[in-house]
Amino acid sequence: MRNSDERATLVVAVSERDHAQGRSDAPITLVEYGDYECPHCGRAYPIVQEVQRRLGDQLRFVFRNFPLSEMHRHAELAAEAAEAAAHQDRFWPMHDTLFEHQRELTDTALVGYAEFIGLDTQRMERELASGAHRGRVREDFVGGARSGVNGTPTFFINGIRHDGPWDVDSLMEALLASLPLALQHENKHARRS
Repeated sequence: MRNSDERATLVVAVSERDHAQGRSDAPITLVEYGDYECPHCGRAYPIVQEVQRRLGDQLRFVFRNFPLSEMHRHAELAAEAAEAAAHQDRFWPMHDTLFEHQRELTDTALVGYAEFIGLDTQRMERELASGAHRGRVREDFVGGARSGVNGTPTFFINGIRHDGPWDVDSLMEALLASLPLALQHENKHARRS
């Protein structure tokens, strides 16, 4: 059992295996465990984009699958579709499209999104039908559960679970607080300029 001041930590370290945006040596890494059908994740999507815009090269963003299939019947297949897109070097366009259309994640819609972002749709359909990416989605889910994820979205900032609010200002404050002190000093001067 954890002490009340002990926060959950990321059990599976960020690696080349992850879907990441931003420099690998960025001083801040934000990991999100998310579900494409979760309305809370849908609300978090533009917030993450905004903090990415504000922090620029200082932030690396990683997305991991955590489909809550019992609550969201299309979440698992949507995650597998994102992984299928990753195998065609189109993870982020699919990720964005799924969140931007999260109320319509039927099999037919997923194929339409794949076509829209330029995937080989027949290949994707074969991979979804065979469950080719189910193992990858399951690995993310298990790693999240081992890290203390029990709902979506769950964020980790530099490996520590963020248990506070995740509106833009609160998330920015938490992200900036995770910066090494020298960088925080530079940021304060940069914001004054």
